[in-house]
Amino acid sequence: MQLYYAPTSPFSRKVRVVLRELGLEKQISEILIDPWTDEALRAHNPLAKVPTLILEDGMAVFESAVICDYLDQLAKSHGISKGVIPESGSARLSALKWQGLADGMMAATARLYADSQREDGDRSEDVMERQSQAITAGIAAILDGLPNLRTEQPHLGTWSVLIALYYIDFRWPDRRFDIPVRVRDWMAIMSERESFTETTFHLPHDGD
Repeated sequence: MQLYYAPTSPFSRKVRVVLRELGLEKQISEILIDPWTDEALRAHNPLAKVPTLILEDGMAVFESAVICDYLDQLAKSHGISKGVIPESGSARLSALKWQGLADGMMAATARLYADSQREDGDRSEDVMERQSQAITAGIAAILDGLPNLRTEQPHLGTWSVLIALYYIDFRWPDRRFDIPVRVRDWMAIMSERESFTETTFHLPHDGD
């Protein structure tokens, strides 16, 4: 199997972290590409977005939540891991809820960053404010829900939240958004895992 990814994509990083947490990293070749220019990606994914996973039979799977669900089932079915998505009930719903929050924060961060790079006349201040509010409110929700994320058995929602927070720092290194100290302490502890140290955000070609 092959995974197309970009080093600046938080959705790519989510899948790459999950790969490692599930113990599947040796079964999948990770291919770094530029989704804006690489036509090989569009040949597999009409959206030309990363991450895109190519299965052994040639089928392309895209959207990070779908890929993570597939990988979770694959690892469980082969007895490699207990998985990162609980099977049922409130535990499953909670993990997916946190993933949903984190994915929304990632999208808002990406949109805000892209808009901030535009000329003043090309920006929509209302849209930028909406994205900023989503990020700020998301951080507040994470602080309130931290006890549910502080666990010895992190789930998909845990990893998604961590990546969303680190993506904010990656796009806004001037600390434009205030992430509380308690949350940062938790981030620091969780990010010591190899799945995080091996998948850090960076600009293309920096260390590739």
